[in-house]
Amino acid sequence: MLTVPVQARWPLMRQIVERLGYHPLSNVTVTHTGHPFGAEGYKTIAYELFLQLGRVPAALFVPTGYAELLFGVWKGFTELRLLGLADSAPRMYACEPAAGGPHGHALAAGVPAAVVETGPTRAYGIACEAGGHRGVLAVRESGGEAVPVTDEELRSAQRALGRAGLWYELSSAAGLAAHHKLGASFDGPVVCVATSSGFKDLGVGGEPVEIIDGSWESAEPLLRLRSGPYGGTR
Repeated sequence: MLTVPVQARWPLMRQIVERLGYHPLSNVTVTHTGHPFGAEGYKTIAYELFLQLGRVPAALFVPTGYAELLFGVWKGFTELRLLGLADSAPRMYACEPAAGGPHGHALAAGVPAAVVETGPTRAYGIACEAGGHRGVLAVRESGGEAVPVTDEELRSAQRALGRAGLWYELSSAAGLAAHHKLGASFDGPVVCVATSSGFKDLGVGGEPVEIIDGSWESAEPLLRLRSGPYGGTR
Protein backbone atom coordinates (compact mmCIF):
# COMPACT_ATOMS: atom_id res chain seq x y z
CA MET A 1 0.00 0.00 0.00
CA LEU A 2 1.28 3.45 -0.92
CA THR A 3 0.81 6.63 1.03
CA VAL A 4 1.72 10.13 -0.10
CA PRO A 5 1.81 13.36 1.96
CA VAL A 6 -1.51 15.14 1.42
CA GLN A 7 0.10 18.32 0.14
CA ALA A 8 1.97 16.34 -2.52
CA ARG A 9 -0.93 14.17 -3.69
CA TRP A 10 -2.53 16.33 -6.36
CA PRO A 11 0.69 17.68 -7.94
CA LEU A 12 1.85 14.07 -8.27
CA MET A 13 -1.48 12.99 -9.73
CA ARG A 14 -1.29 15.76 -12.32
CA GLN A 15 2.14 14.55 -13.36
CA ILE A 16 0.84 10.99 -13.69
CA VAL A 17 -2.04 12.23 -15.85
CA GLU A 18 0.25 14.30 -18.05
CA ARG A 19 3.05 11.77 -18.42
CA LEU A 20 0.97 8.60 -18.78
CA GLY A 21 -2.05 9.92 -20.61
CA TYR A 22 -4.69 9.01 -18.05
CA HIS A 23 -8.05 10.76 -18.04
CA PRO A 24 -8.28 12.96 -14.92
CA LEU A 25 -11.17 12.16 -12.59
CA SER A 26 -12.13 12.86 -8.99
CA ASN A 27 -10.66 16.21 -7.97
CA VAL A 28 -7.37 15.95 -9.82
CA THR A 29 -8.78 18.97 -11.64
CA VAL A 30 -9.62 22.19 -9.80
CA THR A 31 -13.17 21.01 -9.10
CA HIS A 32 -14.51 17.47 -9.00
CA THR A 33 -15.22 16.29 -12.55
CA GLY A 34 -16.80 12.90 -12.05
CA HIS A 35 -16.76 10.09 -14.56
CA PRO A 36 -19.11 10.25 -17.56
CA PHE A 37 -19.82 6.52 -17.40
CA GLY A 38 -19.48 5.81 -13.67
CA ALA A 39 -23.07 6.72 -12.87
CA GLU A 40 -24.31 4.41 -15.62
CA GLY A 41 -22.80 1.48 -13.75
CA TYR A 42 -23.91 2.62 -10.32
CA LYS A 43 -27.52 3.11 -11.40
CA THR A 44 -27.89 -0.66 -11.84
CA ILE A 45 -27.93 -0.82 -8.02
CA ALA A 46 -31.29 0.93 -8.27
CA TYR A 47 -32.55 -1.77 -10.62
CA GLU A 48 -31.41 -4.54 -8.27
CA LEU A 49 -33.06 -2.90 -5.25
CA PHE A 50 -36.28 -2.29 -7.16
CA LEU A 51 -36.47 -5.94 -8.21
CA GLN A 52 -35.52 -7.34 -4.80
CA LEU A 53 -37.86 -5.13 -2.79
CA GLY A 54 -40.67 -5.10 -5.32
CA ARG A 55 -40.97 -1.37 -4.83
CA VAL A 56 -38.95 1.82 -4.47
CA PRO A 57 -37.35 2.15 -1.00
CA ALA A 58 -38.35 5.16 1.03
CA ALA A 59 -34.76 6.23 1.63
CA LEU A 60 -31.17 5.36 0.80
CA PHE A 61 -28.23 6.14 3.08
CA VAL A 62 -25.05 6.15 1.02
CA PRO A 63 -21.38 6.50 2.10
CA THR A 64 -20.37 9.67 0.28
CA GLY A 65 -17.00 10.93 -0.84
CA TYR A 66 -17.38 12.48 -4.29
CA ALA A 67 -21.01 11.24 -4.45
CA GLU A 68 -20.72 9.31 -7.70
CA LEU A 69 -22.35 6.27 -6.09
CA LEU A 70 -25.10 8.37 -4.54
CA PHE A 71 -25.82 10.18 -7.80
CA GLY A 72 -25.76 6.98 -9.84
CA VAL A 73 -28.31 5.22 -7.64
CA TRP A 74 -30.55 8.28 -7.64
CA LYS A 75 -30.24 8.48 -11.44
CA GLY A 76 -31.32 4.85 -11.72
CA PHE A 77 -34.47 5.37 -9.66
CA THR A 78 -35.25 8.64 -11.42
CA GLU A 79 -35.08 6.93 -14.80
CA LEU A 80 -37.33 4.11 -13.57
CA ARG A 81 -39.86 6.76 -12.62
CA LEU A 82 -39.55 8.60 -15.93
CA LEU A 83 -40.02 5.33 -17.79
CA GLY A 84 -43.25 4.69 -15.90
CA LEU A 85 -41.91 1.62 -14.12
CA ALA A 86 -41.87 3.20 -10.67
CA ASP A 87 -44.04 5.89 -9.16
CA SER A 88 -41.37 7.65 -7.13
CA ALA A 89 -37.68 7.94 -6.29
CA PRO A 90 -36.27 7.53 -2.77
CA ARG A 91 -34.88 10.23 -0.56
CA MET A 92 -31.10 10.23 -0.83
CA TYR A 93 -28.87 10.79 2.20
CA ALA A 94 -25.22 11.71 1.74
CA CYS A 95 -23.34 10.14 4.65
CA GLU A 96 -20.08 12.05 5.09
CA PRO A 97 -17.30 12.23 7.69
CA ALA A 98 -17.98 15.01 10.16
CA ALA A 99 -14.36 16.08 9.67
CA GLY A 100 -15.18 17.65 6.32
CA GLY A 101 -18.49 17.12 4.54
CA PRO A 102 -18.39 19.22 1.35
CA HIS A 103 -21.90 18.19 0.28
CA GLY A 104 -23.37 19.23 3.58
CA HIS A 105 -21.63 22.58 3.29
CA ALA A 106 -22.89 23.09 -0.27
CA LEU A 107 -26.46 22.23 0.65
CA ALA A 108 -26.40 24.53 3.67
CA ALA A 109 -25.00 27.40 1.59
CA GLY A 110 -27.33 26.82 -1.34
CA VAL A 111 -24.48 26.44 -3.82
CA PRO A 112 -23.85 23.73 -6.45
CA ALA A 113 -20.65 22.42 -4.83
CA ALA A 114 -18.15 23.24 -2.11
CA VAL A 115 -14.51 22.72 -1.18
CA VAL A 116 -13.76 22.36 2.54
CA GLU A 117 -10.83 21.67 4.81
CA THR A 118 -10.82 18.15 6.20
CA GLY A 119 -9.82 17.15 9.70
CA PRO A 120 -8.41 13.84 10.90
CA THR A 121 -10.60 10.78 10.28
CA ARG A 122 -10.07 7.06 9.82
CA ALA A 123 -12.77 7.00 7.15
CA TYR A 124 -10.19 7.77 4.49
CA GLY A 125 -12.32 6.24 1.71
CA ILE A 126 -14.86 9.07 1.89
CA ALA A 127 -12.75 11.90 3.35
CA CYS A 128 -12.90 14.40 0.48
CA GLU A 129 -12.17 18.10 0.39
CA ALA A 130 -14.15 18.69 -2.81
CA GLY A 131 -17.75 17.69 -3.29
CA GLY A 132 -19.53 16.98 -6.55
CA HIS A 133 -22.41 19.02 -7.94
CA ARG A 134 -24.18 15.81 -8.97
CA GLY A 135 -24.36 14.63 -5.36
CA VAL A 136 -25.80 17.95 -4.24
CA LEU A 137 -28.37 17.70 -7.04
CA ALA A 138 -29.42 14.18 -6.02
CA VAL A 139 -29.87 15.08 -2.36
CA ARG A 140 -31.70 18.31 -3.06
CA GLU A 141 -34.00 16.94 -5.77
CA SER A 142 -34.89 13.85 -3.72
CA GLY A 143 -35.73 15.74 -0.55
CA GLY A 144 -32.91 14.11 1.40
CA GLU A 145 -30.02 15.65 3.29
CA ALA A 146 -26.35 15.32 4.13
CA VAL A 147 -25.62 13.62 7.45
CA PRO A 148 -22.18 14.08 9.06
CA VAL A 149 -20.90 11.14 11.10
CA THR A 150 -17.97 11.00 13.51
CA ASP A 151 -15.38 8.23 13.66
CA GLU A 152 -16.92 7.08 16.93
CA GLU A 153 -20.34 6.76 15.26
CA LEU A 154 -18.73 4.93 12.35
CA ARG A 155 -16.99 2.46 14.66
CA SER A 156 -20.24 1.79 16.49
CA ALA A 157 -22.01 1.06 13.20
CA GLN A 158 -19.09 -1.07 12.03
CA ARG A 159 -19.35 -3.17 15.20
CA ALA A 160 -23.13 -3.54 14.72
CA LEU A 161 -22.55 -4.80 11.19
CA GLY A 162 -19.91 -7.18 12.50
CA ARG A 163 -22.34 -8.66 15.00
CA ALA A 164 -24.64 -9.35 12.06
CA GLY A 165 -21.83 -11.23 10.31
CA LEU A 166 -20.95 -8.40 7.93
CA TRP A 167 -17.38 -7.11 7.86
CA TYR A 168 -17.05 -3.73 6.18
CA GLU A 169 -14.39 -1.06 6.19
CA LEU A 170 -15.01 1.96 8.40
CA SER A 171 -16.06 4.19 5.49
CA SER A 172 -18.62 1.60 4.40
CA ALA A 173 -20.39 1.84 7.76
CA ALA A 174 -21.31 5.47 7.10
CA GLY A 175 -24.76 4.59 5.77
CA LEU A 176 -25.82 2.70 8.89
CA ALA A 177 -24.13 5.26 11.15
CA ALA A 178 -26.05 8.11 9.52
CA HIS A 179 -29.34 6.21 9.69
CA HIS A 180 -28.83 5.60 13.41
CA LYS A 181 -27.84 9.22 13.97
CA LEU A 182 -30.77 10.69 12.07
CA GLY A 183 -33.25 8.51 13.95
CA ALA A 184 -36.02 9.29 11.48
CA SER A 185 -38.92 7.02 10.58
CA PHE A 186 -39.90 6.41 6.98
CA ASP A 187 -43.00 5.14 5.24
CA GLY A 188 -41.35 2.13 3.65
CA PRO A 189 -38.09 0.19 3.56
CA VAL A 190 -34.78 1.95 4.15
CA VAL A 191 -31.55 0.82 2.48
CA CYS A 192 -28.11 1.52 3.96
CA VAL A 193 -25.60 0.95 1.19
CA ALA A 194 -22.22 -0.57 2.10
CA THR A 195 -19.31 -0.63 -0.30
CA SER A 196 -15.98 -2.28 0.55
CA SER A 197 -14.99 -5.10 2.89
CA GLY A 198 -12.93 -4.72 6.03
CA PHE A 199 -9.85 -5.81 4.11
CA LYS A 200 -9.69 -2.30 2.66
CA ASP A 201 -9.05 -0.58 5.98
CA LEU A 202 -5.47 0.57 6.44
CA GLY A 203 -3.36 -1.86 8.43
CA VAL A 204 -5.67 -4.87 8.03
CA GLY A 205 -3.68 -8.01 7.30
CA GLY A 206 -0.36 -6.40 8.19
CA GLU A 207 0.24 -5.11 4.66
CA PRO A 208 3.35 -2.91 4.68
CA VAL A 209 2.83 0.76 3.98
CA GLU A 210 5.26 2.31 1.52
CA ILE A 211 5.73 6.02 2.04
CA ILE A 212 6.87 8.11 -0.90
CA ASP A 213 7.66 11.80 -0.91
CA GLY A 214 5.24 12.70 -3.68
CA SER A 215 7.82 13.31 -6.39
CA TRP A 216 7.63 11.71 -9.82
CA GLU A 217 11.03 10.15 -9.25
CA SER A 218 9.82 8.28 -6.17
CA ALA A 219 6.50 7.21 -7.73
CA GLU A 220 7.60 6.05 -11.18
CA PRO A 221 9.44 2.85 -10.14
CA LEU A 222 6.45 1.75 -8.03
CA LEU A 223 4.00 2.50 -10.84
CA ARG A 224 6.05 0.33 -13.18
CA LEU A 225 6.31 -2.45 -10.60
CA ARG A 226 2.61 -2.53 -9.75
CA SER A 227 1.00 -1.76 -13.08
CA GLY A 228 3.25 -3.42 -15.64
CA PRO A 229 3.50 -1.62 -18.97
CA TYR A 230 1.80 1.76 -18.72
CA GLY A 231 -0.48 1.04 -21.65
CA GLY A 232 -1.98 -2.01 -19.97
CA THR A 233 -3.87 -0.21 -17.22
CA ARG A 234 -5.55 2.72 -18.94
